[in-house]
Amino acid sequence: MKRRQFITLLGAATAWPLAARAQSPERVRRIGILTQGAANDPETTARVTAFVQGLQQSGWSVGRNARIDYRWGNGENALIRKYAAELIALTPDAVLAAGGAAARPLLDLSSAVPIVFDALDPVAAGFVESLAHPGGNATGFTQFEFSLSGKWLELLKQIAPGATRVAVLRDPTSTASIAQFSSIQAVASTLSVELFPVDDRNPAAIERGISAFARGTDTGGLILTQNPPADLHRDLIIALAARHKLPAVYGFRYYVTAGGLASYGPDRVDIYRRAAGYVDRILKGEKPADLPVQAPTKYELVINLKTAKALDLTVPPSLLARADEVIE
Repeated sequence: MKRRQFITLLGAATAWPLAARAQSPERVRRIGILTQGAANDPETTARVTAFVQGLQQSGWSVGRNARIDYRWGNGENALIRKYAAELIALTPDAVLAAGGAAARPLLDLSSAVPIVFDALDPVAAGFVESLAHPGGNATGFTQFEFSLSGKWLELLKQIAPGATRVAVLRDPTSTASIAQFSSIQAVASTLSVELFPVDDRNPAAIERGISAFARGTDTGGLILTQNPPADLHRDLIIALAARHKLPAVYGFRYYVTAGGLASYGPDRVDIYRRAAGYVDRILKGEKPADLPVQAPTKYELVINLKTAKALDLTVPPSLLARADEVIE
């Protein structure tokens, strides 16, 4: 064989395995999503969609280098625990825990699978050792600082200055909900407001508590602390506030788009978009223990003028000028 022919054959032989390796599929990383919400809840699906879009922007594509396993808890703790066990059994590379109720069973089941959560008070819940140094297999995002809760009462008094008695819906079993109530209490006296706690753990307690409160006042208002039962039953709460003509303030925008009066709080869709960045970093080798828990960076004031009109309230122009969104 001539030298030129030999070199040509050798080149082809060595090029073939290189080409084959270049065309081999990428390693597929498995990502779990456990949410305490329902698959037919527009707000829950909006957050999950933002998370998936964030993954795509970081280069993760379902079917090419990523697989996503979804589980929807529908607000049922037993179902959330069942789905947590299913996801851990799949040995995923990372799991998004959408809400504290989703993070708890995942962390009870595994100290190895990386968890990225969205939670109210991850330190008090025992998810992390501290916000700056999580120290375990979980990290993520807080929903807001509890001191923010006092601003809800200030906002209510700006819109409804005549409100002197305010019902505060809370979950008495939740340390986060209790902390929010305490922050509201801290400013109540300076605003000449008397507070009335209402249990929001189930629909019957919510309806009974709000109805009893409304019967005893014509200068009442309503504030909702943020906790899983309140979020799950938000349509009922908004309907009761409308029925009893109670001006109400909430922590998130989606309460106002559903008919609530006003809200001030973080953009939770933005939190889930940022959570995708943490999952990306974990998939690329970083450890949850080294990623500090982050606070929200985007807050929004939303006012529903249609609801204000139904309550015979005039929203101050100065407040409307500050609003990030006004629903008419």
